[in-house]
Amino acid sequence: MVQKTAAIIFSLLLAAAPARAIILASTGDPACNTTAPAGTLTNSGWQYEGRWNGFLGTLIAPTFFLAARHVGGSTGQVFVLNGFNYHTVAYADSPDSDLRVWQVAETFPVYTPLFTGTNEVGQHCVVFGRGTQRGEPVVINGQTNGWKWGASDGVQRWGENDIASIENDPTYGGLFRCTFDRSAPTTNECHLSSGDSSGAMFIQDGATWKLAGINLGVDGPFSADSSGSNAFQAAMLDLRGFYASDGTNWILIPTNSPTEEPSSFYCTRVSTQLGWLNSVIHFQPGPDLRITAIVRAGDDLQVSLATATNRLYRLDRSSDLASGAWTSVTNNLVGDGGVMTVTDTGAGDGSPRFYRVRLNP
Repeated sequence: MVQKTAAIIFSLLLAAAPARAIILASTGDPACNTTAPAGTLTNSGWQYEGRWNGFLGTLIAPTFFLAARHVGGSTGQVFVLNGFNYHTVAYADSPDSDLRVWQVAETFPVYTPLFTGTNEVGQHCVVFGRGTQRGEPVVINGQTNGWKWGASDGVQRWGENDIASIENDPTYGGLFRCTFDRSAPTTNECHLSSGDSSGAMFIQDGATWKLAGINLGVDGPFSADSSGSNAFQAAMLDLRGFYASDGTNWILIPTNSPTEEPSSFYCTRVSTQLGWLNSVIHFQPGPDLRITAIVRAGDDLQVSLATATNRLYRLDRSSDLASGAWTSVTNNLVGDGGVMTVTDTGAGDGSPRFYRVRLNP
C-alpha cells in the first residue's frame, strides 16, 4: 500500500467528462467484461447498476439508489436503468462517509441486498465502474509495472479483486483497500481509474451476492522522479523505484523491498453505514419528525417543524380527530436540516385545528 500520512492520500475517481471502463491486468481489450458476468459470477451485481450523472448508482430499495456523494447530481435529474428514466426527487447524505442515497419518483423492478457482516477482509469481490480503458504501459528496467489511464469509450465494465484490509480515514470513514496484484489467481484482476467513482463492490454471502462497497478513490498520482514534473495516474503492479504523491511532496517507494508494492483502490464500506441507510430507505423517524411550534399570524396559523436534509415531508390538518379526516396543508416539502415554517392560510379564525407531520415515500 502507498501509505503517505496518518490519513490516506488518494485521488477521487472523478472525470472532467464521463470516462468509462475498469482497468484489467490480463488484457487491454476494450470489449472485455462489458456484459454481465456469467458462470460462478452470475447475478453478482450487474443487474443493480444504473447510470447516474455520468457515473453509476446502485439500487438498494424500491425507490432508492446509492451513489458516491462526491459525484454530485441534483434533484430532477434522471437515473437510467435498462433504458428507462427514473426521476430523482430527494437525497440524503451520510454524516460520516462519502455515501449519498437518492430517492426517485418511480419504483425499481429489483434491488440489491446489503452485506451486513463484518468479515469482509480476505473476501473475493466483483467491482463495477465506468473508468478509462487501459493506456500505455509503465515500464522500468524492461518490465511492465502497470498501465497509465487511457481513453474513454462509453462502456461499463467489471473486474475482480480481493479485499486486502480495512482503512479508516478521518474524512471518508471506513474504507476497503484492494491491491492490484501481478500474481492474483483471477484473470479478471482489476484496478479503478477516473470515472469509476460510485460504482459498486459486491461480495458473496452464502449463495447471494450483496452490496458491500461503493467506489471512492485510488493511490496516486505517481512520478519517475522527485520533482513530479511528469506525474501520471496509473494502475500499478509494482511501485518500487517510483515516487508517490503526498500533497506537495513526492515520496520514493524503496527498491529494496523483497516483494512488489502494488497500488490500491478504495471503496466506502457499506456495513458501517447500515443504521443510517436503513433510517433513510425504511423511513424510520428521527428527531426531525416533530412539530416545534404553532403561532397565529393574523388570519393564518404558522406551523414550524423540524426537518432533516432532503427528506420529504407532508403536513396535514384536521378539525375533528374523531372523524379521522385529514386535509393536506403542504406536500413534498423538502427538508433542509433546520426548522421550516408552513403557513396554513385562513386557519387563524379560532376553529379547532389539529396538525400532524409525516414522511413521504
